[in-house]
Amino acid sequence: MQITIRTPHAADRPAWDRLYAGYAVFYRTEQSADMRDTVWAWLLDPDHPLEALVAESEDGGLVGLAHYRPYPRPLHAAWCGYLDDLFVDPDYRGTGAADALLARLREIARERDWPIVRWTTADDNYRARGKYDQVATRTSWITYDMPSA
Repeated sequence: MQITIRTPHAADRPAWDRLYAGYAVFYRTEQSADMRDTVWAWLLDPDHPLEALVAESEDGGLVGLAHYRPYPRPLHAAWCGYLDDLFVDPDYRGTGAADALLARLREIARERDWPIVRWTTADDNYRARGKYDQVATRTSWITYDMPSA
């Protein structure tokens, strides 16, 4: 299957919305339409640091997404990339869409002189971890979330 990776256009909103809602369901995260409105607005705002890639199948439908952003890595005095979200429609897993999204993100990192792209995933996300083990190095870091309230 031919997969094309590109940036999203305004007309992609319904397809992106379906994919991003699916991503939230996968991670058992409550997400409202208003929340997706906010993220979509960020993605279309050239002044917002969050950017996106979408995977388009040969029939023109969106089958995957990746959201990423720059982040400073002070200990290394460098800007790097952070992959916040990567999702491929379950019907299109194994088609190369995830490979293509990650390959394009690697190209973007090279273009921007980011020495690494970092991301996290759930410990039990075995299928994704199998893919990630092919393209990246698992670190020994443990992630914590501190609530602000």
